[in-house]
Order: sequence, then C-alpha cells, then structure tokens
Amino acid sequence: MSHTSFETIVYDVQDGVARITLNRPDRMNSFTQAMHAELRAAIARLGSDAARVLVITGAGRGFCAGQDLNDRAVAPGQAVDLGESVEKNYAPLVKSIRALPIPVIAAVNGVAAGAGCNFALACDLVIAAESASFLQPFCKLGLIPDTGGSYFLPRLVGTQRAMGLALLGDKISATRAAELGLIWAAIPDADFPGHIAALAAQLAAGPTLGYARTKQAIYQSPNNTFDAQLELEGRFMRECGFSEDYREGVAAFKEKRAPQFKGK
Repeated sequence: MSHTSFETIVYDVQDGVARITLNRPDRMNSFTQAMHAELRAAIARLGSDAARVLVITGAGRGFCAGQDLNDRAVAPGQAVDLGESVEKNYAPLVKSIRALPIPVIAAVNGVAAGAGCNFALACDLVIAAESASFLQPFCKLGLIPDTGGSYFLPRLVGTQRAMGLALLGDKISATRAAELGLIWAAIPDADFPGHIAALAAQLAAGPTLGYARTKQAIYQSPNNTFDAQLELEGRFMRECGFSEDYREGVAAFKEKRAPQFKGK
C-alpha cells in the first residue's frame, strides 16, 4: 500500500486501486490553489505507484462545491481574471484526468456543483449516491460552465438539456442525472461504498491496455470521420491483439476460468 500525506486531499493506493479523496469537508471540498497543486502531484504519482484504476470522491457530506470564492480573496466589486484561473488550474486538471491511461471513477457522495460537477464529468464513469445532487450554478454569477462543462454537457445529454442545466442552474438529483445520461448510475446510499469498492476492484483486475485504448477510441471519435475512426480501431486492435492480456483472455475463455490479466 502506498500513502502520501497531503493537506487538502487524501491519497492512497492499495491492490492497484488509487483513491483521491477531496478533503476540505468544512468547505464542501471546494477548490483552492493548494488543492489544485496537490491534485496535480497525486495524479503525477499514479504511474510510479502502479495504479490500475483511480477513484475520486469527497470527504464528509459533499463531493465538491466548486471554487472556494474565499480563496481568491477578491474584494466586492473588484475585477479578477477568471480566464487565468481556468488556464492555470481547471483546464490542466480535466485534461490530466482525460489523458490518464487507466479508468477513472468519480464516486459522487454528495453535492457536486459548478467546477466540482464538471470535474466529476471529466471522469470515465460517474457513480453517485442517491442522496447526491448536481448543479451548474454559473448562471447565478453571470458566468459560463467551465472546467470542461460547456464541452461535456451537450455531449452527455444533448443541446436542449445542456442549455436547461446551464441557463437555469437548477439542482438535479442523482437519480434524475442518471435518467438524463449525465452519469452512469445512482446507487442507494447504503450500498454506495460497497458498490464503488467492487467496481474499482473489477477494473483494477482488468486488461489495462485494452481499457486505455478503449478510452482513447471513444474520446477521439467525435473529432474523427467514420473512415478515420475505423482506421484507429484497426491500429488499436492490432496492438491489443499482440498483448499478453489478449492471449490470457482467450486462454481463460477456452478453459472456462476467470482471466488473470497483468495489464500488459
């Protein structure tokens, strides 16, 4: 087991499962400069710690309430360059999550608001407790959905629903989010911790190269023509077909046993 001490997050790796817990429960785990720096440091460690899946969750009753406005120390009426905040912190954060070659689960244990909501949507699978909720409150501040929100929302739920979420800023339940296709599943609160643990263990034991190329193929598809996507599939299938995991998967299928993937 690997464990590193941080101030605003908790990071540990056990049996191939890395877990990052946003750990400012008194502030609903809202983002600060310090948290961004620690998230970058933790994400950079995943490879050396041999993580095969990453789970991101929040401490206490919230997942993440977005930016901690107190951290910006802006006086009322004072101008602030929010574009700089996006460029230095939020854009690199969601880019780094999307670029990871391992599955990333957002385990949304409570409210996910603003940048916290869109941070969750940057992950590969979003699983929420039924008591959790999601909202895009940017319109209440005269802003736009950032942290990838303007990109994720229409791709996940379509233009009309994206507009409704962004222009109205209404809070929606985890169950409604699942119905809309915003997230993968809403799980009863009592079952939530066990469900996340089982899912993480399943992915940690899976074919890591296959997962990495699956992510790349799906995330690249909106920017590709049909022919280009078929060519990409051919390249990735050729690579995966020569892997140890593919040989093990075929052997396990023929021998009617569970595969023992090594992630190669």
